[in-house]
Amino acid sequence: MSKGINPADLGFFSALASSGSLGSAARELGITTAAVSKRLAQIEERLGISLVNRTTRRMSLTPEGEVYLEHARKILSEIEDMEHILWGSTQTPKGLLRVNATLGFGRTQIAPLISDFVKKYPQVDIQLQLSVSPPPIADDLYDVCFRFGHPPDSRAIARLIAPNKRILVASPNYLKKYGEPKTPNDLIKHNCIGIRQGDEAYGLWRFANSKTRGNIERTEDIKIRGNLTTNDGEIAVNWALENQGILLRAEWDVARYIKSGRLVHILENYHTPDADIYAVYSQRHKASARVGYLIEFVSAALSKQ
Repeated sequence: MSKGINPADLGFFSALASSGSLGSAARELGITTAAVSKRLAQIEERLGISLVNRTTRRMSLTPEGEVYLEHARKILSEIEDMEHILWGSTQTPKGLLRVNATLGFGRTQIAPLISDFVKKYPQVDIQLQLSVSPPPIADDLYDVCFRFGHPPDSRAIARLIAPNKRILVASPNYLKKYGEPKTPNDLIKHNCIGIRQGDEAYGLWRFANSKTRGNIERTEDIKIRGNLTTNDGEIAVNWALENQGILLRAEWDVARYIKSGRLVHILENYHTPDADIYAVYSQRHKASARVGYLIEFVSAALSKQ
């Protein structure tokens, strides 16, 4: 077997490193675990070095493996850049696209849009992963992530694709029984439905009211109380519909229920910190046709809602 680096191995090793185990890589690549192990062994034999530390469940990269991965991803990114320059807007998106989104938004909004996207671009293979909070971009677990709020990592590219605000809602029956709060401080007397998601401070709702003296915005934090908590937004909305309490939720998630009269928007003069929707991706994907096409597709669809 000839020594040296085979360009065809770069994408394989990048996928392997992202998967975290031989078995996961096999599922992602659509081959057997034995085939993954054999190809890795062939790469290591050609290079004359060990790239991966193997265990029964997990694997980790050797120092040489880290160097190989870093340069492999740079080369793959440069190939994508070159393709974009050569073909530009005439390029049809194709290949694997790993997408991450938050649980509720991913299930109700992103998943249906992805279905429409692959109908239009059948040469794209999409893997959708939903999570409570977005994985760190350095982990290379996704090509593009749809998330609420600007990411804290300055290494990521974040594109605003849709404005989003959180609003307070409750069912008419709940308000009839317990009364409607007139100020945020009144929420202390109510049963508030809690959602534990991401890194946000749980149980603390922040409000601002611009209609104060001199039109100066005043903010206040309210520590809410309630006997129902979940990490799933859809469950929380259902509890509100079942007259269980007051809910702070994204407008996109409850707008249809407000329109039908099943939920009521309360404390309308107060607003909470925005949670705009961003598409987040790494610098090496900035010229990727499939990433760009999907972001444009999702952005256009959300703007019509």
